[in-house]
Amino acid sequence: MPKLKSKSGAKKRFKTTASGKFKVAQAGKRHGMIKRTTKFIRNARGTMVVSESDAKIVRKFLPYA
Repeated sequence: MPKLKSKSGAKKRFKTTASGKFKVAQAGKRHGMIKRTTKFIRNARGTMVVSESDAKIVRKFLPYA
């Protein structure tokens, strides 16, 4: 059986936690911060854990993660 390739875009966007979940940067923070509330900007700091339904999709992109 040949090795499976990982999607290179997914390699850059997702990191695996020790328990096997996926971390990702919070979406919606690239531009347009003036129209966002201060509460949104504060809560969107750092990373978040991908939901379980989305994690199934990410697992297909990263077969060895």
